[in-house]
Amino acid sequence: MTLHADYDPDNIFAKILRGDMPSVKVFEDDIALAFMDVFPQSDGHTLVIPKQVQARNFLDMPSEALGAYMDRVQNVARAVEKALQPDGLVVTQFNGAPAGQTVFHLHFHIIPRWESRSLAGHASGQMAEIGYLEEIANKIRPFAE
Repeated sequence: MTLHADYDPDNIFAKILRGDMPSVKVFEDDIALAFMDVFPQSDGHTLVIPKQVQARNFLDMPSEALGAYMDRVQNVARAVEKALQPDGLVVTQFNGAPAGQTVFHLHFHIIPRWESRSLAGHASGQMAEIGYLEEIANKIRPFAE
């Protein structure tokens, strides 16, 4: 998919926002929703998506909405760090299919890293058990409120 195209209101993240698809939520307010990635690259891999905007990627995000959204991304990243105490955190975002974007609704990945563990591939591998994702989300939620 190209870098610039029309927003698809039926993308998986739009469906999650509407409640048409389930997710394991970590944080939600009127600005953003954070939830566990079902194809995690690492334990605690969390996604943060904006609400009330139809931005395919970072370049499409209205400037006036960016600051509040980025505050939520930072809040969730801090919550993941406090809850899981990784050795490091990757906070990343992809723009367009050639850059690795697979869902065309703006989202940031928060991926905990431990020195002794390898990352799984992006958007590949085995789908995680929902119960396991809930366990991890339960650790993060108290720090994300």
